[in-house]
Amino acid sequence: MTDILVKNFYTENLRSEWHRLVKDAYHRLEFNTTLHFLDKYLPAHGSLLDAGGGPGRYTLELAKKGYDVSLLDATQANLEFAKRMLRRHGVQTRVKQIIQGSIVDLSQFPEDTFDGVLCSGGPLSHILDERDRMQAISELRRVARPGAPIFVSVMSRLSVLIVILIESQREIGLPHFEQVLETGDYLGGHGFTACHFFLPEEFRQAFTRLDLEILEMVGVEGISSHHNKQLNQLAKDEKRYKIWLETHLQTCTHPTVVGMSEHMLMVCRKA
Repeated sequence: MTDILVKNFYTENLRSEWHRLVKDAYHRLEFNTTLHFLDKYLPAHGSLLDAGGGPGRYTLELAKKGYDVSLLDATQANLEFAKRMLRRHGVQTRVKQIIQGSIVDLSQFPEDTFDGVLCSGGPLSHILDERDRMQAISELRRVARPGAPIFVSVMSRLSVLIVILIESQREIGLPHFEQVLETGDYLGGHGFTACHFFLPEEFRQAFTRLDLEILEMVGVEGISSHHNKQLNQLAKDEKRYKIWLETHLQTCTHPTVVGMSEHMLMVCRKA
């Protein structure tokens, strides 16, 4: 049932999801921070899997950089849109596969296939069953070559509570608020689709349980989290904005910052 809710949500919000990462300075922060850590840890060339890649924003960027990319997503509308965007930008030949499927089951890919694996924007958060989440991480690990970097981002439980305080205080004390607070699980129906919001220690433990070497944990929006208006205003001042972005990259791996950020990025490696 939750799979259907998630697919319907992203089908209905396809274009807004495509534009989300680039629509203003605040949202570009998620995109650019993720790309920063991809550039830091990916090999100079090779084959990559963009698992749960939605309409293909990261697939497009990685294809432009010369990687051979396979895009997988559960929502067919996302994949059809991605095909159009890749053709429009002339990089369709670098995208070797566009496949509908779930990150819980990557059996279409052999073991040790990819030089890097990306699962960005929160696909893992849309899996409510813990066993399935662990299976998804296991699958991301399995298809990565030994030594290959794996990048997974999720949505933060502490952050979503702040969002409720800022944007929707009427939800405080309602059953779904209590459920998010206690378990991280949200079943949809109040402006977003079904989602599991992670605590940072829970996120880390999920990867250490599978013997993955953790390289960094990143608060993707970092110290700018929930300050959309202020960051967008600062972006008009090029000099100070550049200094702020440098400050962001210096602080976004601090444990306190990671837990409060809207998205948390795990950078790890298959031993």
